[in-house]
Amino acid sequence: MIYAENIFLCIVVPLAVSLLFVRGGAKRFVLSFLIGMGICLVGAYISGFLSLAVDMTTEEVSVFLSPIVEEIAKLLPLLFYLHVFRPEDDAVFLCAIAIGVGFATFENCCYILTAGAESLPYTLVRGLAAGVMHVVSMLVLAFGLVLIRRFRVVSLAGIVGALSLSMTFHALYNLLVSQPGLSSVIGYVLPLATAGVLYLPFRRLMIPSV
Repeated sequence: MIYAENIFLCIVVPLAVSLLFVRGGAKRFVLSFLIGMGICLVGAYISGFLSLAVDMTTEEVSVFLSPIVEEIAKLLPLLFYLHVFRPEDDAVFLCAIAIGVGFATFENCCYILTAGAESLPYTLVRGLAAGVMHVVSMLVLAFGLVLIRRFRVVSLAGIVGALSLSMTFHALYNLLVSQPGLSSVIGYVLPLATAGVLYLPFRRLMIPSV
């Protein structure tokens, strides 16, 4: 058994203090990273409660429930940032990536503390597959939100469409890795492969970095 809240506080406190001494893009990244960690913790609470309420197995939760809960939770702060502060596209990507990295970092810390870090293959899978998956899902959301804003078609349908793509990618990864053999291998490769595919359009959309 681990105490996720204690781990959360241990990581958050020095990062929160660092916010007093950084500015600009660095400050936005650290703050978004902290938000991503908080979303991971809250999302685990919500998924756990709902799984008990509807009596789902662990595999069913990972495929059908967690992608919905986690992607909606990750979208909300990004939408708030977009509509309140009207940031440039590069700032949207910066915050989206930081939220994904924060979520993945805290989730990986909890999993590794639960299962142990003795197995190098396991830790590599957690970092290169599950960790990258959360970053890619946030990139998909950011791409969708930036494109609908650029084409001036910001609407509920457009936001739901971007969210649906993110959820589908997350659920597909969880489904693939839940089955042993070739299916899990494809699942482990999927996040990095998708990140590679997204790199070129990202470079074309990205305004010079903050």
